Amino acid sequence: MLTARERLQRRKERPALVELHRALSRLTSTLTVMNTGAHPDDEESGMLAAFRFAFGMRVIVACSTRGEGGQNRLGLERAGALGVLRTREMEEAARTLDGDIVWLGHGPDDPVHDFGFSKNGKDTLSRWGRERIVERLVRAYRAERPDIVIPTFLDVPGQHGHHRAMTEAAEEAVKRAADPNAYPEHLAEGLTPWQVGKYYLPAWSGGGGTYDDEVPPPGATVTVSAPGVDMATGAAYDEIGEWSRACHASQGMGEWRPEPQSTWSLHLKRGGKGTETDIRDHLPATLTDLAAGLGRETGAELRAARARIDEALEAFPRQAGIIPALAAAARHIETAQARLSEEEKERIGHRLARKLAEIDAALAVAAGITATVWAEPAALTPGGCGTLHVHLTPTEVPSAVDITPVLPDHISSGTPARQGPVTCFPLKVSPDAPVANAYPPAFSSLLGGGTARVALTAEIGGRNIKIFMDPEQPLDIVPAHSLVLSPDALVVSTHAAPERATIRARVEGVEAWLDLASLPGIAATPTADGLEIDIAPNLGPGRYTLPATVNGAQAWRQTPITYPHIGRTRFIAPQNLDVLALDLRLPEGARIGYVGGGADRVGLWLKRMGLDVTDLDEAALRGDLGRFTTIVVGIFAFGLRPDLAAATRRLHEWVEGGGHLVTLYHRPRDGWLPDRTPPRRLVIGTPSLRWRVTQPASPVAFLAPDHSLLQGPNTIDAEDFAGWDKERGLYFASEWDGAYTPLLAMHDAGEAPLKGSLLTARVDDGQHTHTSLALHHQLDKLVPGAFRLMANLVQPVISPR
Repeated sequence: MLTARERLQRRKERPALVELHRALSRLTSTLTVMNTGAHPDDEESGMLAAFRFAFGMRVIVACSTRGEGGQNRLGLERAGALGVLRTREMEEAARTLDGDIVWLGHGPDDPVHDFGFSKNGKDTLSRWGRERIVERLVRAYRAERPDIVIPTFLDVPGQHGHHRAMTEAAEEAVKRAADPNAYPEHLAEGLTPWQVGKYYLPAWSGGGGTYDDEVPPPGATVTVSAPGVDMATGAAYDEIGEWSRACHASQGMGEWRPEPQSTWSLHLKRGGKGTETDIRDHLPATLTDLAAGLGRETGAELRAARARIDEALEAFPRQAGIIPALAAAARHIETAQARLSEEEKERIGHRLARKLAEIDAALAVAAGITATVWAEPAALTPGGCGTLHVHLTPTEVPSAVDITPVLPDHISSGTPARQGPVTCFPLKVSPDAPVANAYPPAFSSLLGGGTARVALTAEIGGRNIKIFMDPEQPLDIVPAHSLVLSPDALVVSTHAAPERATIRARVEGVEAWLDLASLPGIAATPTADGLEIDIAPNLGPGRYTLPATVNGAQAWRQTPITYPHIGRTRFIAPQNLDVLALDLRLPEGARIGYVGGGADRVGLWLKRMGLDVTDLDEAALRGDLGRFTTIVVGIFAFGLRPDLAAATRRLHEWVEGGGHLVTLYHRPRDGWLPDRTPPRRLVIGTPSLRWRVTQPASPVAFLAPDHSLLQGPNTIDAEDFAGWDKERGLYFASEWDGAYTPLLAMHDAGEAPLKGSLLTARVDDGQHTHTSLALHHQLDKLVPGAFRLMANLVQPVISPR
């Protein structure tokens, strides 16, 4: 549940007059525009803000993945957990735009997921399933009925393969959505064919520091111009777009621009009816436009409704003028609805139904009726109980408003109790209730985006309205327990003597007994506070998974995810113990200092390998570095740790005196100054698409196979690059001082070899090694070769000059 301070902040962000103007501006248009993309943050936020707040259009973001294969600038969430975080960020970004979301991918276990960077759209479609993603887009078009579809990116070489795939699929889906013979199974769901009115491509390049579009954008056929500023806030529309983008904080989005963008050029690829000067030309943009295609009496009702809406806007912010005008507008629309033929219902019925829902929302805001909804506890367990609280504002109207919980089938509500302005509904969860879906299929800014919400009905201005409100924190069904094993993975060497490891275990939520399966060569024995793991000396190389159970059933770990911009959520996954046994030798005498930026777990894995590792904070960086043989700098750390940047000169002096500095990959924007950050000049390649190898099985050539970093203490060969996950590496070096020796070369199919993935240089009596290999990710995935190579990279300088 949100704290009182967080709830106060949310109220501050959307004052009542802004809410009212937002609700009224929705009523001016009958158009829907859908922006398609592959990842949360792909949406063209400034343009969508102009569509919604300047033109009154409904805006929808259709996103294929949850971004689970990306990076995280905020914390350690990766893979599925990152997908949960970015899903919530996208919801908050959409809320800022008063927009909706249709998700086409359903998390990392769905074929349509973010599997990491791709350079090829066809390859992406083959992995997602081309027919699968097109069908899901057709379903979205038929369900949401957009008049305009605009991908954010072009399908051109040099662009992210996920972007290319979505743009190809978006256009194909436009054709199929209108075909009555395509996907006849949709008819059983009430989805009928839908003809998208216009399909545009961006008339701008998607290049920059990351991509490198090889084909210039198509010529502009129309330009979207954002007129002036938003009346409710006084902000430029692109500035509102950046407010929305700032919700993608895990990706470092959102920036202040001294001159906000005010125009967006588009290329009409399909649809339209001739020359246009405005994106709304030749489309039913208003109720008046709809009236033109109807009978005289029906059309007159819609024109009257438009006139009453105009009166409400002119009356802003006076409640006395707004409420009767909107109530009258709704009556005119309902009268028109009753006169529609079956063909007219199919063609425009959805527009009128949407307009009535928007009028209800505007009437509620005009009357000052809103609700704060929260559950205690915010997460319920199967068979558990809780309470749903609804606090109505203003406090003197609760008796005039009917409150009805809208709950999933496995949650029931009892007789409510009134406590002043708060109505309390007892909740009961069925014992067989499934765990909540961490990746909801959609989000609606108007109709409530949660699986559990409340419906408010009231009479305002003689009209019976109905609106929906979400809880402050989503009401989820979670396992009754959370098991935390520390550590949750062991790394053991087949060269070591028999090992005994102590695993601390903590079960939260229930009184429970814990069990961990044993495997040949690995015995697990419960203790008072955890487990003792005995590993036999003859345990062969491999990855062993020991399933954990709590009270005889699958054990789960619930990882809380809490950030100010998204509130509270969680990632739920099975909890097991993994044991990786491998041929691993450690460097002798290595004393390692680790400088992390919070974006990887390399320091943790070095400790689990059995190395002597000290985490270096700001004070340690100012202290005696001479006690370390090796210092490892984690990914992004120069951009995330100002104290590290300030200590650069001291690091250089330490290297010159005989230390071994190992830097993991950095982006050019991560405080990496080619002539100052590394001990010798080293340039990170840009755009990054050209300086990465995305295929995890791409062949690796050894340029200096006899180099000490490849020969000891482990002999590194091609087998160490087997079984890699997601990619080989990224942000490869493009230029370097002659002191550096490139050790490896690799490339994606059809491309020239890249030699900047692993470089090392003697610097006076010391050494600097820089790697752009995705070692931190491979360690998390328990890839054996990554541990062997990492052990070599952290060895002390072999011999001074």
